[in-house]
Amino acid sequence: MGKIVINQQVSLDGVVQDPTGEEGFRHGGWFLQVGDKDREEWGKVGFQEALGTEALLLGRRSYEYFAGRWSSRPGEWADRLRSLPKYVVSSTPLAGPDWKNATVLERDVVNEVSKLKQELDGQIVVLGSRQLVRTLMDHDLVDELRLTVYPVVLGAGDRLFDEISDKTPLRLANATTIGDELTSVTYEVVRAA
Repeated sequence: MGKIVINQQVSLDGVVQDPTGEEGFRHGGWFLQVGDKDREEWGKVGFQEALGTEALLLGRRSYEYFAGRWSSRPGEWADRLRSLPKYVVSSTPLAGPDWKNATVLERDVVNEVSKLKQELDGQIVVLGSRQLVRTLMDHDLVDELRLTVYPVVLGAGDRLFDEISDKTPLRLANATTIGDELTSVTYEVVRAA
């Protein structure tokens, strides 16, 4: 059985909006808040996580964002991401570059993702895709949260867990630093016995 893992970059106050500054959000670009050394260390962690991933699950906009940046990028990390099966939740056609091994899930997201969890073994990682994350959280499909916390408080912006309909108990599984300024925390979702 597959395990849904949410992998997100967040500000200290939980904002996930416009980390690279390309969306025009007034506080965008906070991903660049840390130095090159920390981003390099984050890249090493990201590559190791990609090696342990069975498939990617993405919303349409996140798919298009990542496809535009990773479909032709050289290197082992890009090669690994290209080789992974990608499941894209979308009610509209995909635009932009084709990223190998992509399948569009057009129907009922909850049923489609539930089937994926039954059919695949290993980690099904969700990158970006904040609307999809909320849907998955609301339907108890998430098994683990991996958050890389950036040392900046934005005070405004779209937060990862805005509009979640109910509380979700979590258990801390791991906490480490990445480089000098980033914190990586992993939480497992606690389900009733």
